[in-house]
Amino acid sequence: MRITLWHALRVWFAATASAVLVLGASAALAKPEKAKAPPPFAKAEELLAWINGYRLNPEPKRLPAAIKAMQQFGVTKDMDQAGVYIGFTAGVIGSNPQEAETLIAACFPLPPADQVLLIKAIAYSGLPEWKDLLIKFVERMPARKVLIDKYLFANKPILADLPMGDDSTTIDINWGYYFATGSEAPVRRIVAALAWTLDRNEIEKLTIGAMAKWTLAQNASRDPDLLAMLKSIAAEEQKAEVRAPLHDVIEGAETLELAKIRKQAMASIEELRTKGPENVRNYNWWGQAGQTVLALGCVAAGALGQVQFGIPCVVGGAASTAALKYLGPSGGQ
Repeated sequence: MRITLWHALRVWFAATASAVLVLGASAALAKPEKAKAPPPFAKAEELLAWINGYRLNPEPKRLPAAIKAMQQFGVTKDMDQAGVYIGFTAGVIGSNPQEAETLIAACFPLPPADQVLLIKAIAYSGLPEWKDLLIKFVERMPARKVLIDKYLFANKPILADLPMGDDSTTIDINWGYYFATGSEAPVRRIVAALAWTLDRNEIEKLTIGAMAKWTLAQNASRDPDLLAMLKSIAAEEQKAEVRAPLHDVIEGAETLELAKIRKQAMASIEELRTKGPENVRNYNWWGQAGQTVLALGCVAAGALGQVQFGIPCVVGGAASTAALKYLGPSGGQ
């Protein structure tokens, strides 16, 4: 009996020990693997393609890698040419409030020159507590204290308040925000600028109106969701000065007759240049003020590989001389 009992105890102990080992092994197998870091971007074209398709497949955890890539590829070297990237970063931060602080922290270390993009992106994010978020990173950006203070204490305008008529970069920033979110608000702001396509007094506003019309048509011709959004906006638009050019945008996007929009824009600018006052007769002004005129067209064409459109692009925007050549009377032909 003792032998039998002892034998039974040994069998039970062995079985229990085996069960513990098996359960332990199962627990080890069930333990989640450590999340892998997002892969770096190998080239600028890959970064642009990711930005172009982001709203359809959001990957917010790749934002820090994207910021590093922007720095590496030099696309944010000139902040006046970085509107799309600023707006895109703002959109990713704004649409991920729970992860915003973690995403921003992962972008450091960042050279002072590139910190401007991050500061503006936080301010333009649309988050209710964007100031609190910016304050958390003040100590990491001492070289940019003056700019930070302007946003925190001097009421420097945020995205919703940026005037379209003062800076052509604003259009690019709004496009970048749309790329990140697919939201309607930035598109509505761009649509509002269409009213200036009929301006016959200020070449600056006429040019920005042309930029709005061109980029809306270009991107809507490749983005069915954007085209549907524009149709919805058009159905409720009450202002005739916006409704007419918006109709042209939709028609151009649907028929791919985009050259017509370019010719109309240049004809209006040429008329104002020749008939307007002396201070707007300098055609070279187009090359200076229109440095970002094709920025979104460039991003879309570059990302989709649609070189057949012949848009002369550089990474991060359009070179002023190339934009002038393309939108000039010869049409780059």
